[in-house]
Amino acid sequence: MDPNCLEYRLTAQEREHFEREGYLVVPGALDREQVRRLVDVVDARYREELQRGLLPHLPFVLGNFLQVSDELVELIDNPRIFPKVWAILGHNIYLYHAHLGVTPPLAGNPPPVNEQLRFHQDSGRVNFDVEGEPRPRLSLKVAYFLQGDPAPGNANMYLIPGSHLNNRPPALASGGASMDDTPAELQRFPGSTVGTVPGALPIGVAPGTAVLFDRRIWHSKSPNLGQSTRKALFYGYAYRWLRTKDEMTVKQLYPRLDPIRRQILGDGLSADGYYSPTPADVPLRAWIEQHDPASLRP
Repeated sequence: MDPNCLEYRLTAQEREHFEREGYLVVPGALDREQVRRLVDVVDARYREELQRGLLPHLPFVLGNFLQVSDELVELIDNPRIFPKVWAILGHNIYLYHAHLGVTPPLAGNPPPVNEQLRFHQDSGRVNFDVEGEPRPRLSLKVAYFLQGDPAPGNANMYLIPGSHLNNRPPALASGGASMDDTPAELQRFPGSTVGTVPGALPIGVAPGTAVLFDRRIWHSKSPNLGQSTRKALFYGYAYRWLRTKDEMTVKQLYPRLDPIRRQILGDGLSADGYYSPTPADVPLRAWIEQHDPASLRP
């Protein structure tokens, strides 16, 4: 990793905002040329789905996407973002989840059920199986926004700032809502609208912006009632002892990656090394110790 990435370390103000609000907006995480190349990659994969019969008004979501293009692999340690990720989670981390999304205009069609507002916390069963108030962070996501009208109504992601500190969303904490006992996205509230969830914030940002968000923050997709297609990439980072959420078929990439990138993509010497890592399991630790020792965790 290039030590110049330390120019983008998490600042005290950024840390305070992330801890208080549960998210952080980083403009200019990608330059224009990066955005152009990534849009080309996403468009090419999206066209394949249209040729297979995907209706043009329906959203396209693809997980486990890193093998699609080297352009997508390059973002796993984006120098403008990755220093902020390890500052929040520490060095024993990897990419446990990755998905891209293309949300075209509905063009008068009804929104699919899974594109309606459904506020939830990430990580599924974690929100039942792990105790605590609030539950532990465990992971965070980085969303890179590539294309789309930033105005509300254009398939924006919605967040409820500060809600990561509540096991129930603040707007529903007074009662009347029950947890959805399903194995996927738990504690969802189907049928919610923006007006019924006070404080919900639509994320409207310029192309190339990254949004880091705590997995516990209550958030939702929304339908695309506008005229432009929204395209975004999501990279989920977690502690290495947490299982992957996607298949993450990435081992074929290892031979051409440096040790830190192999760590990010799940490489390790043994099963025990995910819990009690040796230096060879976590080369990121040695890099931080050499270049930014003040930020190193035990």
